[in-house]
Amino acid sequence: MTAVCLKINAADNVAVAIVPLHAGDTVCVGTDNVRLLTDVPAGHKVALKDFSEGEDVIKYGYPIGHVMVPVRKGAWISEHEIKTNLSGLLEYAYRPVEVSLDIPDEKRTFRGYRRKNGDAGIRNEIWIVPTVGCVNGIAERLAEGLRNETKGRGGVDAIVAFPHNYGCSQLDKDHENTRKILRNIVLHPNAGAVLVVGLGCENNQPDIFREYLGRYDEERIRFMVVQKVDDEWEEGMRILRELYDICSKDVRTSIPLSELRVGLKCGGSDGFSGITANPLLGMFSDFLIAQGGTTVLTEVPEMFGAETILMGRCRTRKLFDETVCLINDFKEYFLSYGEPVGENPSPGNKAGGISTLEEKALGCTQKCGRSYVTGVMAYGDRLQEKGLNLLSAPGNDLVAATALASCGCHVILFTTGRGTPFGTCVPTVKISTNSALAGHKPAWIDFNAGVIVEGEPMEAVCRRFTDYVVEVASGTLVNNETNGYRGIAIFKTGVTL
Repeated sequence: MTAVCLKINAADNVAVAIVPLHAGDTVCVGTDNVRLLTDVPAGHKVALKDFSEGEDVIKYGYPIGHVMVPVRKGAWISEHEIKTNLSGLLEYAYRPVEVSLDIPDEKRTFRGYRRKNGDAGIRNEIWIVPTVGCVNGIAERLAEGLRNETKGRGGVDAIVAFPHNYGCSQLDKDHENTRKILRNIVLHPNAGAVLVVGLGCENNQPDIFREYLGRYDEERIRFMVVQKVDDEWEEGMRILRELYDICSKDVRTSIPLSELRVGLKCGGSDGFSGITANPLLGMFSDFLIAQGGTTVLTEVPEMFGAETILMGRCRTRKLFDETVCLINDFKEYFLSYGEPVGENPSPGNKAGGISTLEEKALGCTQKCGRSYVTGVMAYGDRLQEKGLNLLSAPGNDLVAATALASCGCHVILFTTGRGTPFGTCVPTVKISTNSALAGHKPAWIDFNAGVIVEGEPMEAVCRRFTDYVVEVASGTLVNNETNGYRGIAIFKTGVTL
């Protein structure tokens, strides 16, 4: 039976409305009866006590800000009454916590593609990657041409071009970030073959970029520089036909679940995110790690206010120090542009019941469960460590999802309370925080976690969800793939020439 109001942690002084509540109603929260003074929308907070001005609001057992005005018990607390406690840089102390997860290794497998270098992919696709935005049109035309020519033939999961804005007129860190992301996409094991299309005069010179790849499968990764060929359409299609003939012969084989790499992301969050979908991903993340697999958490600005939880779970002092840099470097980035570090929640977040960045972060970080942090990566790095990794990237959905794919994640698990159709270059699974969204947008949402507040036990939902993720890894398409909603976005911080 669905509760109407939920107190998440025993220390909380607010509860969350599970359904819309009305002024004059009395709701039972634990052993306390609370008479509502105002209407409260679903996902929003109800005061469980009388608050004095400046008093902290506690949710998930932690402060999520302070009230700017007195608030009476039974009133709705929204972004209009509460203000973040975040400001500037902080000094952190390493206080490691013990993590003990009793999760057996089930020796599960998925059906994937074993690549020549020993890596595994969950898709067998042909990707066309421009070195520079000037050739985006050519890349997209070639992808469409090969799709039309091979329609109905099978053997290849998708043929996709990934246009982007960069590769020229960039300096220093921005130029390096572009090269890293494009390199990692070209080398991604979900691609059975790749055609890199260059212009010839760009900063991201094709010959230098070729060397930047390091060792690669020259049979399956080809280059075309359009200023050097007579007819880029004929030459491009000739190469793509060869690539298609090669990778269309690939077959799926049994691969241990320990080799699966999963990105954890949220967007369009609401008041249910930290109750349903994000804890579900956390439980799944702990399970996958117990099988020897890997998960990656990013969106650094959405860790602000919950970062000490992650720092305490760092396995070593070195990882703690790297996590401190991860957090403070991003704060300094904000401050260098005169922007506050705590004004993150979007209009959609606020409409869904999230009032401060601390509240958002405490819900967001639940996606990575309770496992130890075993790796910390800079933007554009590739995965080196199994287990739970933290990755530097902003909260922007497509930029962060691209960064997760770039680091080597096979699939992105994306929780949302408001809904979004997008996808990046790897399958982008949408998990709804509430059943209303799942019913309203079935062409966007792949899995509904809203049933958790409707009475289905979290453990049972996680078992269903795990089976579904294994199906996706084994070839089941998700909505962004069937809709053809796929793209990449690269983080930019500096001057454009």
